[in-house]
Amino acid sequence: MVYRIYVEKKPGFDVEAEGLKNELVSLLGVSDLTGLRLLNRYDVEGIDEALFQQCASTVFSEPPVDDTYDALPQFEGVSFAVEYLPGQFDQRADSAAECIQLISQGERPLVRSARVYLLQGSLTEEQVEEIKKYVINPVEAREASLEKKDTLKMEYPIPSSVAVLDGFNELDEEGLKKFIEEKGLAMDLGDIRFCQDYFRGEHRDPTITEIRMIDTYWSDHCRHTTFGTILDDVQIDDAVVQEAFDRYMAMREDLGRTKKPRCMMDLATIGAKELKKQGILKNLDESEEINACTVKIKCDVNGKDEDWLFLFKNETHNHPTEIEPFGGAATCLGGAIRDPLSGRTYVYQAMRVTGAADPTVPISQTLKGKLPQRKLVTGAAQGYSSYGNQIGLATGYVKEIYHPDYVAKRMEIGAVMAAAPRSAVKRETSDPGDIIILLGGRTGRDGCGGATGSSKVHTTESIETCGAEVQKGNAPTERKMQRLFRRPEVTKLIKKCNDFGAGGVSVAIGELADGLRVSLDKVPKKYEGLDGTELAISESQERMAVVIDPADVEAFLAYAAEENLEAVEVAVVTKEPRLVLEWRGREIVNISRAFLDTNGAHQETSVLVDIPEKEDCVLNAGKVEDVRGKWLKVLSDLNECSQKGLVERFDGSIGAGSVLMPYGGKYQLTETQAMVAKLPVLKGKCDTVTMMAYGFDPYLSKWSPYHGAVYAVIDSVAKIVAAGGDYSKIRFTFQEYFRRMTEDPSRWSQPFAALLGAYEAQLGFGLPSIGGKDSMSGTFEDIDVPPTLCSFAVDVAKESDIITPELKTAGNVLVRFDITKNEYDLPDFEQVKALYAAVHELIVKKAVVSAYVCDANGLIPALSKMAFGNMKGFALNNDLKEEQLFAPAYGCIVAEVEKSRLSEITVPYTTVGTVTDEAKFTYKEVAINAEEALSVWKEPLENVFPTKVSKDETPVESKLYKADSVYVCKNKVAKPTVFIPVFPGTNCEYDSTKAFERAGADVIVKVFKNLSAQGIRESVDEFEKAINQSQIIMFPGGFSAGDEPDGSAKFFATAFRNAKMKEAVERLLNERDGLALGICNGFQALIKLGLVPNGSITGQNDQSPTLTFNTINRHISKMVYTKVVSNKSPWLAKAELGGVYTNPASHGEGRFVAPKEWLDKLFENGQVATQYCDLAGNVSMDEEWNVNGSYMAIEGITSPDGRCLGKMAHSERRGDSVAINIYGEQDLKIFESGVEYFK
Repeated sequence: MVYRIYVEKKPGFDVEAEGLKNELVSLLGVSDLTGLRLLNRYDVEGIDEALFQQCASTVFSEPPVDDTYDALPQFEGVSFAVEYLPGQFDQRADSAAECIQLISQGERPLVRSARVYLLQGSLTEEQVEEIKKYVINPVEAREASLEKKDTLKMEYPIPSSVAVLDGFNELDEEGLKKFIEEKGLAMDLGDIRFCQDYFRGEHRDPTITEIRMIDTYWSDHCRHTTFGTILDDVQIDDAVVQEAFDRYMAMREDLGRTKKPRCMMDLATIGAKELKKQGILKNLDESEEINACTVKIKCDVNGKDEDWLFLFKNETHNHPTEIEPFGGAATCLGGAIRDPLSGRTYVYQAMRVTGAADPTVPISQTLKGKLPQRKLVTGAAQGYSSYGNQIGLATGYVKEIYHPDYVAKRMEIGAVMAAAPRSAVKRETSDPGDIIILLGGRTGRDGCGGATGSSKVHTTESIETCGAEVQKGNAPTERKMQRLFRRPEVTKLIKKCNDFGAGGVSVAIGELADGLRVSLDKVPKKYEGLDGTELAISESQERMAVVIDPADVEAFLAYAAEENLEAVEVAVVTKEPRLVLEWRGREIVNISRAFLDTNGAHQETSVLVDIPEKEDCVLNAGKVEDVRGKWLKVLSDLNECSQKGLVERFDGSIGAGSVLMPYGGKYQLTETQAMVAKLPVLKGKCDTVTMMAYGFDPYLSKWSPYHGAVYAVIDSVAKIVAAGGDYSKIRFTFQEYFRRMTEDPSRWSQPFAALLGAYEAQLGFGLPSIGGKDSMSGTFEDIDVPPTLCSFAVDVAKESDIITPELKTAGNVLVRFDITKNEYDLPDFEQVKALYAAVHELIVKKAVVSAYVCDANGLIPALSKMAFGNMKGFALNNDLKEEQLFAPAYGCIVAEVEKSRLSEITVPYTTVGTVTDEAKFTYKEVAINAEEALSVWKEPLENVFPTKVSKDETPVESKLYKADSVYVCKNKVAKPTVFIPVFPGTNCEYDSTKAFERAGADVIVKVFKNLSAQGIRESVDEFEKAINQSQIIMFPGGFSAGDEPDGSAKFFATAFRNAKMKEAVERLLNERDGLALGICNGFQALIKLGLVPNGSITGQNDQSPTLTFNTINRHISKMVYTKVVSNKSPWLAKAELGGVYTNPASHGEGRFVAPKEWLDKLFENGQVATQYCDLAGNVSMDEEWNVNGSYMAIEGITSPDGRCLGKMAHSERRGDSVAINIYGEQDLKIFESGVEYFK
């Protein structure tokens, strides 16, 4: 039987429905829409009615904030439902099924979910259709029936045998052209002819699987075929570019590469080859594996040098994100992560750089066949941040670049950093007999054809048929793989590894050895009905293929089971160099490795490079007549204005290793230009940090791709230097994104010129690019993306060398370091290197205390942003010319220097002004209040990426509760043991473990296994045993089962309602005087269980306090200030009553809500532990400080006796040199207090 329930947020908590209604009225212009209600609909099959009713108030809804209905509520208006397309991953339904199985400990039931929209108002049919079009993306979802189904079981037709393409070898040229068109292949006529010649030599026709697989293998996405195209005839009209080309040709000769194809791939990599020859690349880690850029570094761990591997990688998902923003952006990050992860390293920080057209334009201006830019930018931000936040990856830097030509196709780049001890990684060859294990997620139809889809040119028609080419990410599974690959006892078993991305099994496994026999029947499936071709090329995410010695297979499978991961033997390495795929007892692929490795027919082309128009040069200073007007106009430019509302979606603090938060200063308003993180050392202290910065300006690159690439490299280097890095240690990785190439030689001009510019910059600096990613499909109809070569500069430094960019002290002098340019507006690299070396030395000596890199708009935006963080002012020197204030200044650095130390500067500089305490910017007769400038800077994107939605700034009473006595432990122990449970979606266990171990406790960490009913039962027993061994239970942060179904910590709380675990927790608290702590997701679990505020596992009713969605209706990640208002809890014994502390908040559901009676009771009992406040300790409803809109600004509460503490801000995310651009005390000492309670 199918049971159905509808769940709706109660009035006041329906922030999503209200937000959508406002969008539809203001953006879509549906002014007749007077009301909108959003309901979640769940259909469940495979359980009895008693279990269904039990789940109604625990799994499907939260009584304090939700109403539930058995039938669709009666109302006047229009109703419709939306569901995912079959085959698309539905995390809400999946998490609901997991929660139900936790309760039943039986088989997992079938669950389907849908969103139901109830529209009120006098709406026309056309308006209703417009609304449906706005909320339903046909690539991933469809309108669902409102009728209840008799069964949720899907009838999957048994797939037919894989077809042999009889007659393929006899097709003539016209037949082959028609074949390409009919099959929707990405390969061209030369490739298909090449295939035909091969199979004629094999004396058989191919199967459709072989053709689909080859199409994927040879796609531009997988094999960089555009970059591999031979450049026959090169004609260059630009003298500067010609000189660079001549140097490149001479270098080919010098390196003995004249017999190698002259192509863009050669041009992209030859700089590194030359620098390697010069002995500059000694620390490069080379192997036959293709994981990510890998360098060998030394780092000081606990005073001893250790050898580590440091990896970095950039990935782009432009095509998928364009058609399905959430999934495309999420899997962009997933793809970036799994490259270094496959290198057996831990990924700990990410950068996101994106390109879009103006998202503030009316939706009516959207091109036919395209999603509105606003939906693209917000959906992609939600997808990428949701994925990164869930897996526990700190996003250290986020920037969206705006240019009208990105309307052709969005740019979505994710760049990541990873590291591991060298001793934990072995790199060996695959030997015959070795076993290939497929690890992680299951295979579905999602992602079939993704690589080829990303390699095609797109039109209005093709956009409608490529939905299956988008993968969906499953973040909890990715997190499990991150955990597994962080264990050295596991990684030492892996001989080789490859991640599943483009091409699925055929590529991920196919690249691991020359000879392979793969059994597709063993590949785990999400559902039945997949045929051999789909199993071979599906790009379902969160999968990894590892090569294991047969003697180690059993041990590896056991480790995977410990981490709650599926792992299956699917292939064996063979001696004969052929790739063989078997399905249902028959070979459906049998192809020689030599043929696959050709990457298809050789492509050839001519290149014609144009000269940029001098009069259009964007490097020239413009005339300035109105300084004040220009100042404010520049600050409101889309590429200069605040993106804080975007950046705050991304967790920048997890891992407790982010040296810089994205926005810093007392007011968190100075945007950083580089991301810096501590090396992810699990135990002990380490002062090594890694740095990454990007460089790119689409307007400069559109004028001259050559100049654009040169200055992209310089900009990325300058940002590293301004943050404290040493330019001479930098390595690069580039992201190339260009229009689709054709047979027209002039179409090849942009990437060719850009790569020559990057080549010149590498040689000029003497620094190599050791990686990159090209995407050559940036065309829609007749619109091309701006020529894009984005440079990522990466460095390794000491934490003591890092400086922060906000202005520090009144009276300090502002100086500008300029780079020297020649008559072609190109830099003198010798001067630039000397300058950057001198600036680095000044930073190391602490003479320079803050620095910022100037951009296309010069000095003014740089200084203004530096001033905002601490709300300082500055007085510019009157002898500066107006044009100098705004002149393009790529690579130039403005710095704050103590007046007494100006004499230490050894290179030319210009004094431009002085820092002032008065928050005012002055130049000659112009005076602009910092508040006015700040308002102008914040405003442009506020409607797209809001930072505040509530205007309520009412002060909140904040009395201090001083307890007469604090609970004293009667069961003392010398060293308490802490139990930290890990559930699907938990991501703070490492940080929490480190905090407790630093405080002197022993820690037990256990993973809850729920892949089977047996696994659940075993985990319950293991958890019960661990709780019995412990004095403290700590519920860590994360996203319990993705914070689904529609609510935080439901999986967590459901598990601890189990009778055995509930009794163990009660014994810990009541018989052993134990403590319980919950932070963020852990607080959400405590409050849903009733441990706070009740002190025991009571569950919730409709009047209970709870935590719900932030009023801003998005994830919030920023440093928050909290005030300790009670000393009742042992957890706060070492905190100052009335003291103000700053910690990272990172949550989507942190808004504390409760009826007035409960609020009064909590304050009266001293159970309100902490409240959100401003820097001075003032408590209010102002969303700037009370970030989630909590009632009475409550951040943390305790049980009646104070032994259970729940709080939202992450007190565990602190350490030496963490968040150094944030002002205030970060250490509440709750972990030390908890440990000392037992002594």
